[in-house]
Amino acid sequence: MKHVEDKWKLLPEFLKIRGLVKQHIDSFNYFINQEAQEIVKANSEIRSNQDENFFLKFEKINIDMPSIEEDYVINKIMPHECRLRDLTYSAPITVDISYTRGRNIIKKNGIKIGQMPIMLGSSNCWLNNKSEKELAKIGECPYDPRGYFIIRGVEKVILIQEQMSKNRIIVELDDKQNFVALVNSSTHLVKSRAEVICKNEKFSMKQNIFTEEIPICIIFKAMGIESDQEIAQFIGTQPKFLEEMSLSLLESSKKDVLTQEQALNYIGARIKSKINRSGPNAIVKSKRDEAFDILKDVILPHIEVSNNSLLQKCRFIALMIRRIIEAKEDPSKIDDKDYYGNKRLELAGQLVSLLFEDTFKRFQSDIQKQVNKSLPNKKNREPFDASTCFNHDFISSALENAISTGNWSLKRFKMERAGVTQVLGRLSFICALGMMTRINSQFEKTRKVSGPRSLQPSQWGVLCPSDTPEGESCGLVKNLALTTHVTTDQPVKYLVDLCFNLGMEDANLLVGTELYDENTFLIFINGVPMGVHRNPQKFIRDFRFLRRKGKINEFVSIYFQQSKPGSKLQSTIQIACDGGRLVRPLIIVQNRIPLITQIDIDEVSMGIRTFNDCIREGKIEYIDVNEENNTLIALSEKDISLNTTHLEIDPLTILGCVAGLIPYPHHNQSPRNTYQCAMGKQAIGSIGYNQMNRVDTLLLLLVYNQKPMVKTKTIEMINYEKLPAGQNASVAIMSYSGYDIEDAIVLNKASVDRGFGRAIYIRRHESNMKRYADRSFDISSKPPAEIEGKSKEELPWNLQRFHNLDQDGMAKIGSKLTKGDIWLNKYSPVESDDRLLTNKPHSSVEYNPSPESYKGGAPSYVDRIQISSNPEKHFLVKMIARQTRRPELGDKFSSRHGQKGVVGIIVPQEDMPFSENGWCPDLIMNPHGFPSRMTVGKMIELMAGKAGVLEGEQKYGTAFAGDKVEDMGKLLVKHGYSYFGKDYLTSGITGEPLNCYVFCGPVYYQRLKHMVQDKMHARARGPMTSLTRQPTEGRSRGGGQRLGEMERDCLIGYGAASLLNERLMISSDVCDVNVCDKCGFFGYKNFCNFCKDKSNVYSVKMPYACKLLLQELTCMNIRPKIKLKDS
Repeated sequence: MKHVEDKWKLLPEFLKIRGLVKQHIDSFNYFINQEAQEIVKANSEIRSNQDENFFLKFEKINIDMPSIEEDYVINKIMPHECRLRDLTYSAPITVDISYTRGRNIIKKNGIKIGQMPIMLGSSNCWLNNKSEKELAKIGECPYDPRGYFIIRGVEKVILIQEQMSKNRIIVELDDKQNFVALVNSSTHLVKSRAEVICKNEKFSMKQNIFTEEIPICIIFKAMGIESDQEIAQFIGTQPKFLEEMSLSLLESSKKDVLTQEQALNYIGARIKSKINRSGPNAIVKSKRDEAFDILKDVILPHIEVSNNSLLQKCRFIALMIRRIIEAKEDPSKIDDKDYYGNKRLELAGQLVSLLFEDTFKRFQSDIQKQVNKSLPNKKNREPFDASTCFNHDFISSALENAISTGNWSLKRFKMERAGVTQVLGRLSFICALGMMTRINSQFEKTRKVSGPRSLQPSQWGVLCPSDTPEGESCGLVKNLALTTHVTTDQPVKYLVDLCFNLGMEDANLLVGTELYDENTFLIFINGVPMGVHRNPQKFIRDFRFLRRKGKINEFVSIYFQQSKPGSKLQSTIQIACDGGRLVRPLIIVQNRIPLITQIDIDEVSMGIRTFNDCIREGKIEYIDVNEENNTLIALSEKDISLNTTHLEIDPLTILGCVAGLIPYPHHNQSPRNTYQCAMGKQAIGSIGYNQMNRVDTLLLLLVYNQKPMVKTKTIEMINYEKLPAGQNASVAIMSYSGYDIEDAIVLNKASVDRGFGRAIYIRRHESNMKRYADRSFDISSKPPAEIEGKSKEELPWNLQRFHNLDQDGMAKIGSKLTKGDIWLNKYSPVESDDRLLTNKPHSSVEYNPSPESYKGGAPSYVDRIQISSNPEKHFLVKMIARQTRRPELGDKFSSRHGQKGVVGIIVPQEDMPFSENGWCPDLIMNPHGFPSRMTVGKMIELMAGKAGVLEGEQKYGTAFAGDKVEDMGKLLVKHGYSYFGKDYLTSGITGEPLNCYVFCGPVYYQRLKHMVQDKMHARARGPMTSLTRQPTEGRSRGGGQRLGEMERDCLIGYGAASLLNERLMISSDVCDVNVCDKCGFFGYKNFCNFCKDKSNVYSVKMPYACKLLLQELTCMNIRPKIKLKDS
């Protein structure tokens, strides 16, 4: 079997068109270009019951490019301007309408109904198809992942939401161990859930609209199948099915429901009373008609009803019953809810589409209310014009608020979801990229269940096995693998026609007995039985042939679901073209030969051939999780056997983009890779080429970024080398000084002085100059005249805080800010009522000082000040303060193998060990970090890095491949070093040689965002809470250190009574109170108000919180009595 070199070169081509962030952009494009049109088409007409001639029709919807209207001029707006000015990156939505005014029909085009937030990188975004130079002109980074929204200046990501699949039968056990077959139906108009439940051997249907469970035979009869024989034939005439159904068939005759009319009346009497039966435009229907409408529209709405015939629904319900009977016989037939083929992912496009649909309907009902109010009003001279009813802000603010808060609340579908969006983390480039591929599961984090959290075999290749957080959301928050794509909806109509052409027999022409015969195979399209075929292998072969030839969309999957041999259950063919399935590309293998040849790979790397060409020619195809069950996939060419159907493009694709940074991950213990996935997102580095022009709340940047010496294929593909986060440190692995126990690291002071690990900390402080209702506004005024030309030390103490103000009342660029210094000398007008009434000139306005001062602990320097405005904020001042942070004791570092540690000591270079040619380590790591953690990948990285430095090239540490240790050892020997990477070092303290050889070389280290300067906290006296008079809580409020209940228990066990008294009372909230010994109430000023007496009142020390509790109890009519003893 000839080996095809560099198959992985297909991956960069794949990532150009799909994968990582493209699924967000694809799904949003699908919404803007198709779904929005369908939503408007489905809700196009507004009628009024006041005038039957009136109508208002929405014809075409158009979403333009992002723009903003300011001072009645419409300008195009770029994403970077939105970030700087706190604007929303949104585009106007316009519609073409026709409506009646009086007797005339009027058409208007391009009527604006609101603004639609636009996803960066989508087809309606200005950044789409721009070159690097053009992006640089508008202040964008070419490597920014995009796929997020900008709402009021904040970057928001709509996380991928994981759902159970729609319109499919799922069989499970309920809490009482009854078998249930449930279907979550979802169409554009209705979302409903129907359950068929088997209780006490009887089948019934459960639906929210019914007050009780309806026996299944009554549902069949109401749908038009009146005779018991027909019902039995629909379900199956084998003895086991008849036995299971016998009690259910009896039940309908016991209830005396024999005809369709009786059944409809029976159901009609058990419908929950609807609220909208009353009202002006309600049409009162009979119970029978209402029952029929519910069967037609609410129960299983995803199945089409033609000519009021409900036969297809009957077939589907019969199938649900069959599935329950099969599961009772063989419990392995119960569906696994965690199996990934039963899941669907909802992307930004689908979520925004749901939101827009709901908002659009509410927008229409608002118009309808106004129309109904205005039409009967005959007094107006002019006929009523409906186009005046449009409220532009309604749709805009609804969409903006939902994306901004992350709360999706849709009244129609009773959908209440929080936390759908998150702020895009900009700690590092990887942090932003990892967030775009994150999947949020709808499962409650509090329940300790292992099922949904565990790694499923079906997640192979589509979800990353390493990248999940530790702690409560472990296994519930997942990440996509490198080559996963999420499908969008495809039309079904042409698939049905195609299946008929391939020899499918229509299910409508067959009875149950013929449908479920062992030698016929049911064909499902998106979960709905469409027909049968006698020769499934031929059908599937032809179907796949057509797909590979490009006659069927590449994302349609076909899957042969075989029953166990000898189980007498029917095998089925499942065809799926719905959205939200996970697919990944695989190379097709025929007769033990992969269809991708070396010529194809060479053409791809030269840029002559694209990935889509390989798919069009049928050499690569997309396989979803279900169809994977029909394949035999080889990991590499040498694994190909006679039955192999597909070949992995490269095994590294089972990892995601964050886990792909780890060199040699296959040599590490699995949890270490998971730890690195969490820490790689916290590494300080570059976040984009435009990082110095951004005004984020917090930016952490590394001063001297370096590419890693040992890289992986993934690093190249995601452009991590262009925006790295770390430095290649020279590491010696040895014990040194005892300051390196428990993972602490020893740093070389000279390396730190030269800039190792040095970071810039940039923070934004902002102030809004408001306009007030009385036409006055905030101003910034120049500082007191006395400070001119004087340094801070020369000024009197009350003027020192003004020392770095310029003549415009703002801080000078480059000036030093210490705690309490003023950076904006702001004055606010004194509110006065008479100014609103009398038009006094503004010169008479009085101003109060309300300066903005710097509150940080460590001093900062003013980097830049930006002044802008937006429609909400009249005048916006943003001051960017900068600090340089060198590594200090307690700062956190980590290598790429989950080996984290804090700086334990910084040693002068003369005390560090050195080699014979003068090499000296930047960092010393304790060897005890290796044995229990088994991060062999780190050792191999050190050797590969050392060989790479001597050879003058970067080495590869790609998962399941990478440069081999033997080769690295030979390279080291070639350059005169030890084969094992060990060196002879001399102690810098004694000058004698160390008694052993030391393993040393370069390792890529990351500096993490956790710095001791942001965490350290202590206090003596300080602020108190007003209610309990105890010290405040938290570092930001200058709070105290709390001695908690457990610490208290220790002190009680130790018996330190005076210490307890001091910690819990004297140092916290001691107060003197007067207590009356006679009645036990509190006194006041040595007088007891209850006894009207001074003689028995004593002063007592107690915690203020205790005194408060006693007084609160007294308020509630509970009398606490204080007893005093002589001490």
